[in-house]
Amino acid sequence: MTNSSSSKKQDQDQPETSGSTSKSQRNKMSKSEEKKKLKDIEISVPLVYGNVAFWLGKKASEYQSHKWAVYVRGATNEDISVVVKKVVFQLHSSFNSPTRVIEEPPFEVSESGWGEFEIAITLHFHSDVCDKPLSLYHHLKLYPEDESGPLTMKKPVVVESYDEIVFPDPSESFLARVQNHPALTFPRLPSGYNLPAPMQVEDSGKKKRGDTKDHSLGQWFTSFSEADELLQLAAARQQVQAHIAKLRRQISLLEGQNQTINKTGSDP
Repeated sequence: MTNSSSSKKQDQDQPETSGSTSKSQRNKMSKSEEKKKLKDIEISVPLVYGNVAFWLGKKASEYQSHKWAVYVRGATNEDISVVVKKVVFQLHSSFNSPTRVIEEPPFEVSESGWGEFEIAITLHFHSDVCDKPLSLYHHLKLYPEDESGPLTMKKPVVVESYDEIVFPDPSESFLARVQNHPALTFPRLPSGYNLPAPMQVEDSGKKKRGDTKDHSLGQWFTSFSEADELLQLAAARQQVQAHIAKLRRQISLLEGQNQTINKTGSDP
């Protein structure tokens, strides 16, 4: 199966969704009506969506140059099926069955082809979470940014986006069901408020299958943890401070040279 040209695709036949398109860091999703909602409380779900593409090397042909996978995962590779019921991937129309519905984690589609195109990714949530789907859009990337460099089979092209879906005013049942789940950012509850005991997971194997920590592509996934971001910020700050100190020394040196020249020029 091959995909068509590298132009972006806006398929008119793709399913209509009423969810908002996510291009920001935080997306507030409306909830279906529940008997009891918790006001002024938010549950957030950090997500990563993108693709990994492997060049086939000597096995590459005109219409089969890469193997690739497009996916939605938890930001820390945890199981997100506690919130996401299914994911619909809308591929280019040149693929057989371009609408791919994935109802179990990991939420991903693996294919092969030669062209780059836009993929619509629609997330459908459990009934106690949200009654509206959320649409994401990812441009499949097969070739590295530096197109002048040689292609290699040793390292794939990885393009990922981080986002955070926010569910305001969750129902008590939803909150009780997902409390302490590692894929979610759990809110601080009002003082004196106690949730029911966490629901027991009937099939522990199902939870394990949804956890992508041991995913075959895991070594290529981008880390979006706060600890890594803090380390990067600290390193950047050190570089900036070192650059500022260097500029100050250069300015001091130039000022000293100017004073010497002025003094020499004023001597009789």
